[in-house]
Amino acid sequence: MSEKVLLTGRPGCGKTTLIKRVVNNLPQAAGGFYTEEIRERGTRVGFKIVTLKGDEVVFAHVALKTDEHLGKYGLDLAALEAVGVTTIRRAMRGRRLVVIDEIGPMEIRSPDFRHAVTEALDSHVPLLATIFARPLRFTDAIKSRPDVTLIEIRPDNRERLVLELSEKFKRR
Repeated sequence: MSEKVLLTGRPGCGKTTLIKRVVNNLPQAAGGFYTEEIRERGTRVGFKIVTLKGDEVVFAHVALKTDEHLGKYGLDLAALEAVGVTTIRRAMRGRRLVVIDEIGPMEIRSPDFRHAVTEALDSHVPLLATIFARPLRFTDAIKSRPDVTLIEIRPDNRERLVLELSEKFKRR
């Protein structure tokens, strides 16, 4: 079975930045997505999914009028599924490193997303993902799997982890 690495840590600790740096260091193509904040006048108003190929879609926003909400954000689960889930499955089919940023409370509202994450974990392709630090049933089950390596990102280990993870996934 291939390497499955989950990065966790406090909000703002650099998980997404670390993943981007690792992917940029790799000679082979990876597939998947990042989750990025949407800010207006210095205030976070939502999140968008950005694929490694550069496709973007708004996934959560304070102005979204949908049936699904988490806190102040309306969630567009169809957008997550059309872009995020599709790119996860495409990376698995291509036997490339699967990048998922993030497996968190908003994303796991989608049954299709949860299924795609489970497929990626059960597959023979490598996975590099970020995962919500606080307890949630779905994420706790993933973190407790014997086939995953869970790494907490901290200011004192970020730089070292960029190099270590880049080397680990280069060897694949």
